[in-house]
Amino acid sequence: MFDARLQPIVQRLLAPLGAALAEAGVTADAVSLAGFGFGLLGAVVIAFGAFKSALVLIAINRVADGLDGALARRRGPTDRGAFIDIAFDFSFYASVPLAFAFADPARDALAAAVLIFAFVGTGSSFLAFAAVAGARGLKAPEFPTKGIYYLGGLAEGAETIAVFVAMCLWPSQFPLIASGFAALCLLTMLARWRWGWKTLAPTGAAAATQEENHETLDLRA
Repeated sequence: MFDARLQPIVQRLLAPLGAALAEAGVTADAVSLAGFGFGLLGAVVIAFGAFKSALVLIAINRVADGLDGALARRRGPTDRGAFIDIAFDFSFYASVPLAFAFADPARDALAAAVLIFAFVGTGSSFLAFAAVAGARGLKAPEFPTKGIYYLGGLAEGAETIAVFVAMCLWPSQFPLIASGFAALCLLTMLARWRWGWKTLAPTGAAAATQEENHETLDLRA
């Protein structure tokens, strides 16, 4: 919901550090890998109950997530960079509720499972639309620097990190926080389904061809 407005601010803040790293020969892929490692380490320390320490590691992960983009803009974006950026993000997001389930299975496991299910819904709707939109040559005007079509929603990256911070600050409230955010994620999923259904609907000759194919299949049946 807020990513489109926050992204230009983050880019300006990280641009000087990105320039320094680029001059030092650091690559965007290396920063992505390091950031992902810190994020997974954050999940591990959550599983052991070190919630405040996890906040530091999550913060490093998010800074790295912004820095790899700053480096990519200076050194030139790559398809591999776009791929690992989103793949690492989604894996990191799922690791945090899983870690809370390990930290206190009796209290947190069910809410963690619901939230991971909701993450699968938002992630799959995001990637499915991006794949078809890429094949059609569509671009997201709100996110011109993204390597793939970035379809927004109520639950985006900024909201996810804010929720993770709240979970680490008030771990005893994890079931309530996770359940509430899962509901928001599911609303995002449904909104993306609706958007994809309308935006990617066949038109003109393509629609006629598809209708003919359906009629042929009906006759064969």
